[in-house]
Amino acid sequence: MGKLFGTDGIRGIANKDLTPELAYEVGRAGAYILAKEKKGIVIVGKDTRASGDMLEAAITAGICSMGLDVISVGVIPTPAVAYLIRKYNALSGVVISASHNPGEYNGIKFFNNQGFKLPDEVEEEIEDIILNKKELDIRPIGENIGKVIKEENGPKDYIDYLVSTSNIDLTGVKIAMDCGHGALYKIGPETIKRLGGEVVVINTEPDGMNINKNCGSTNPKMIQELVLKEKADIGISFDGDGDRIIAVDELGNVLDGDHILAICGQYLKKQGKLKNNTIVGTIMTNMGLDTFLQENGMNIVKTKVGDRYILEEMISKDFVLGGEQSGHIIFLDYNTTGDGLATGLHLLEVMKATGKVMSELNNLMTDFPQILVNAKVRNELKYKYYENEEIREEIERIEDMFKGQGRVVIRPSGTEPLVRVMLEAKEDIGLLKIASDLAEFIEIRLGN
Repeated sequence: MGKLFGTDGIRGIANKDLTPELAYEVGRAGAYILAKEKKGIVIVGKDTRASGDMLEAAITAGICSMGLDVISVGVIPTPAVAYLIRKYNALSGVVISASHNPGEYNGIKFFNNQGFKLPDEVEEEIEDIILNKKELDIRPIGENIGKVIKEENGPKDYIDYLVSTSNIDLTGVKIAMDCGHGALYKIGPETIKRLGGEVVVINTEPDGMNINKNCGSTNPKMIQELVLKEKADIGISFDGDGDRIIAVDELGNVLDGDHILAICGQYLKKQGKLKNNTIVGTIMTNMGLDTFLQENGMNIVKTKVGDRYILEEMISKDFVLGGEQSGHIIFLDYNTTGDGLATGLHLLEVMKATGKVMSELNNLMTDFPQILVNAKVRNELKYKYYENEEIREEIERIEDMFKGQGRVVIRPSGTEPLVRVMLEAKEDIGLLKIASDLAEFIEIRLGN
């Protein structure tokens, strides 16, 4: 992981960590690297954060100063930018968003001309220019300076695309929706209405700072309550930039990404559309999904945490479905990144096609008990936990206890001086105490 780019672009508190000066430099460096082979236009979209205008202006200035035109599509979800890059035949795309983070944060992530997030080595090239203050001796003048084109039809083009790929009539279906005051606050309800569904929606009044605030996909309580109050057939809840979803069945039970993969994977298999009969998950994927897939003649491949790693595996091995517990679900036949709204439509398609209520679909797989505890460690040691022989032996001792019916996953935090300790087993044999004891064991050996 670089010093600027994390697993999902550059992110930090706007105007403190992520300054307009840095955004301008990122715009110039990104334009330079991405336009090495050919010139073209760059699409720029953002979520509803107050700092979005400031950062959009800065990064746009950087891109235009390199002689590239910018198409500004305004407030729009991340997957829409990935799609519009292909529709508008753009060179690249930029999304200004900090996803599920609080309103004071913001971020910058790039996509290439096919709508894929940039690989690590390309991000490192951009980073190298900025951190080593390399001078880019490109200063076009006159008519060669890039221009900004305001594209008002971006949201409509994205809705048209979703409707064209859905092929479902939602007449008589009641959908509860929590837009989290984020990028889908207009597009989400409009799409459901276009498909004939009845939508009851909350958190569609962004004020620049309330994005994700006690709402959206990271706070499912609100959508659970709305589903029960409105007697909805399903609830769908999004994060700030609309690339993830947490759903709720008609009884108010949560469907996380693992359950969504089970439902959609089984449906695609029956349709003959699950390429290579395999789903891609991560090391955090619940073992209950492993069991369900195995029992139903499907396979699972696991990657590091992060939708970019899932996508890389899908592309390299020709898989079409993958995702994370957190609700990043990628349907590679339709888009090149996680898409919360499209995933919700796929769930509705399965519900309509099977004639089953969402709670019945939700019960296809059974979760293994899973416990997550944080161990506070010295930041410089968080990636070296497995080099400690005592820690390694303790992990092996715990896994031996599970007798093949459980596991230990240790994952260093990408942003904090923490090691995340996850224990999972078919039966809860006191997992919380075991996980807490292991976290303390690690803290003593790697802490201050």
